[in-house]
Amino acid sequence: MSEEKSLNFIEQIIEEDLKNGFPKGKLRFRFPPEPNGYLHVGHASAICLNFGLGIEYQSPVNLRFDDTNPAKEEQEFVDAIKRDVQWLGFQWDEERFASDYFQELYHWAVEFIKKDKAYIDSQSSEEMAKQKGTPTQVGTNSPFRNRSVEENLDLFERMKNGEFPGGTHVLRAKIDMASTNMLMRDPIMYRILHKHHHRTGDTWCIYPMYDWAHGESDYIEGISHSLCTLEFLPHRELYDWFLDQIYDSSKVRPKQREFARRNLSHTVVSKRKLLQLVQEVHVTAWDDPRMSTISGMRRRGYTPASIRNFAKTIGIAKRTNLIDVSLLEFCVREDLNKTAPRVMAVLNPVKLVITNYPDSQEEWLEAENNPEEEILTYRKVPFSKELYIEREDFQEEANKKFFRLTLGTEVRLKNAYIIKGENVIKDAEGNITEIHASYDVDSKSGSGTEASQRKVKGTIHWVSVPHAIEAEVRIYDRLFTHENPDGDKEVDFKEYINPNSLEVITGYVEPSLKSAQPEYKFQFQRLGYFCVDKDSSAEKLVFNKTVGLRDTWAKVEAKE
Repeated sequence: MSEEKSLNFIEQIIEEDLKNGFPKGKLRFRFPPEPNGYLHVGHASAICLNFGLGIEYQSPVNLRFDDTNPAKEEQEFVDAIKRDVQWLGFQWDEERFASDYFQELYHWAVEFIKKDKAYIDSQSSEEMAKQKGTPTQVGTNSPFRNRSVEENLDLFERMKNGEFPGGTHVLRAKIDMASTNMLMRDPIMYRILHKHHHRTGDTWCIYPMYDWAHGESDYIEGISHSLCTLEFLPHRELYDWFLDQIYDSSKVRPKQREFARRNLSHTVVSKRKLLQLVQEVHVTAWDDPRMSTISGMRRRGYTPASIRNFAKTIGIAKRTNLIDVSLLEFCVREDLNKTAPRVMAVLNPVKLVITNYPDSQEEWLEAENNPEEEILTYRKVPFSKELYIEREDFQEEANKKFFRLTLGTEVRLKNAYIIKGENVIKDAEGNITEIHASYDVDSKSGSGTEASQRKVKGTIHWVSVPHAIEAEVRIYDRLFTHENPDGDKEVDFKEYINPNSLEVITGYVEPSLKSAQPEYKFQFQRLGYFCVDKDSSAEKLVFNKTVGLRDTWAKVEAKE
């Protein structure tokens, strides 16, 4: 008997609806971003939730842009959002915009006025805030609440025609100024904004508020389940009230349901704060590899599968919580381990000279690309008398626990020969500039000789000096030193910016990487996973460090 998968609470709601007679063919979901910034890891969870339900129930999912605020929205963000959703591996059924419905929303608003369900308020925003009351104190009615239907219709028409400056009038729903839910105290439906809209140009001088456009757009599109984050829970009553006024029982009535936001440690996932980081140049752009944006994670070398797997692992919940970023990094490492070719690179080089290797000789040795592959593939790497090795892989004198190269001991060079440390050359300051070693001619990896099968304690990686390609390598660390940088409202989150979140170094890579293209991913053996950056060119390779081979942060934090 197959094991039944346990349903999350959203799936339970849908199953319950289907059991109660909701037709499966009428299920439709949507992902509704506002095009006022790039999507971040929190949106990735919402994308995986909505599109995952679409796949699970074989139902359409709309991509609907909530473009009701032309002051902050632009086409660049629309394009970036579409790119991110597709890169994550999902395809929407219909691309829609709240602005597609401006005419219909306006028409409904006029009907509200005619039924005395809405009125034009001419108070200042400060006056309105004052008469709204507090959570413990009821509000008071606006002095304009009882304007006649005729006067309201006339003013609304003139607002639409652009006769008034911004801030002079708003259209408010007439609900209940004594409601315990502050959002029900005559919420604003329209405000005047003399702004150019990225799709409708200068056609409109009034724009609908999100709460008014949200549920009605869902209704127009036939969305069955409108899934939002928890902060929209108090909005549900208003969502339903707006629908009550226009709902026709022959159509699908959308249902708003809420799930908890997932915050990621050592980063921020507020679009406003991410925008601040970009504008104040704490990062290079929205796609800076230190950002929690989907485009930043993509540029850093994270894979769509790893992000989808992360979203699946954390699941959805009813309570907001902070997820440790090392879980995301674990998912990235797990995926790259299966897919990224292993190559050799040296990031902190010191020269190694093999004294008994013929001067002009070079050999091309066989190296496997990835031991995780089902059918193993190989490439050739060049070997010569002069190599670069990592400075950390050599110590003149070392204790018994050091299994790398020292004077008088042997190590294996990966895919090559066994060598023995002989002596070092130092500069005037006493720094080692060259290490001299001898090699065992018969110990070549894979040659089958007795010498090749000798066991030595360590294996180190290397790059041949005459063949090495110089590369810029960007080593990234957490953008914030605090696990919850915006958790304390008394402290500016920027106080926690890590001054050492980026280190740029020069390294050397094997020649097989010469033509590696942006977004190609590799494991630099013994060092970590790296990805070719978009700044890379034929003249200059640039790599971003995606993630180390092991979680080093867990150790650091355990010590602290």
